[in-house]
Amino acid sequence: MKFEHFWYVVALSEHLTSNTVLERTVLGEWLAIFRDEEGKPVALRDRCMHRNSRLSRGNICQGKIQCPYHGWVYDKTGKVVAVPAEGENFKATNARRTQNYDTKEQDGYVYVRLAQNPEEEFEPFAMPYYDKPGWETVRVINRFRNNVTNCAENFIDIPHTVSVHPGVFRTPRCSKLEMTVERRNGSVFAEYRNETTNLGWYSRFLNRGGYEIRHTDSFHMPNVTSVEYDMGPRRRLFITSQSVPEAEDSTLVYTDVTFNYGIWSKIARPFVRWTAQYIIRQDVEILGIQQDVIEKYGTQFANTPADTIHLFVESIRNKIASGEDPRTLSDKAVKVNFWV
Repeated sequence: MKFEHFWYVVALSEHLTSNTVLERTVLGEWLAIFRDEEGKPVALRDRCMHRNSRLSRGNICQGKIQCPYHGWVYDKTGKVVAVPAEGENFKATNARRTQNYDTKEQDGYVYVRLAQNPEEEFEPFAMPYYDKPGWETVRVINRFRNNVTNCAENFIDIPHTVSVHPGVFRTPRCSKLEMTVERRNGSVFAEYRNETTNLGWYSRFLNRGGYEIRHTDSFHMPNVTSVEYDMGPRRRLFITSQSVPEAEDSTLVYTDVTFNYGIWSKIARPFVRWTAQYIIRQDVEILGIQQDVIEKYGTQFANTPADTIHLFVESIRNKIASGEDPRTLSDKAVKVNFWV
């Protein structure tokens, strides 16, 4: 198993119009993303094989992409179908073909897979309640100067919230929380108990009665985190992040905040968007600081029991990095107490 076997987001469907070409990087591979004549997404290696220009800087014409340097034209398969300098002598051949990659469109996202014909077909992660009646989804995109593992761990890490997001998300109260962390089948699940009103600015709105919150965090190989808060009828919230590896120190993160607040859902959209982006900007800053230290001193960490969820995530990603299937790891469950 390799990271190239999985699907990665490269665009929102609405951003990829018929005349648009997008420049993306996934696992170090440069990609030019556009739509063919039938409106389906296309991903080609972002390199003209003629004189090494970037196809993504070119134009789209009738579902084909033209290099901005000498005008070579490529179809959806990566085959060169026109060379202006050759005029009437041009003949299309399979020798003139750049690398193309499989694409898929799902839940309003465009996905790319780098591996050609993998032994096992994985599906993109299904976004919770996307486009379902009564539910609203806010999408934000942010680039982190850090790797996928550290980003994913941040998104499902409760202890950091009182330090990085004080008042906005949580406030230091030295409250005891209980957590059960389980690793199984390439995923990690953490269920929390004893959470009530420590949710920051919107605590009174989200959980006016102060009921115990049903809160679950999860990680799904190789790059998806999902946070679920269930605070009763018409008070449910999902935060789902897909961390796309551009390079070892660069991760593009697509985050969905999907919620059902009853009659308040549509009214809440601008507040949800602003708050989500405010919190994420703080995470971008702290993860950039972490990357500075990693570049100088390496990746040695001193862990506490509250970091069990991180250790499980790392065990899964390390397996894939070594070419192994993390689903062969033994199922394991750990109960942890910690304070925030």
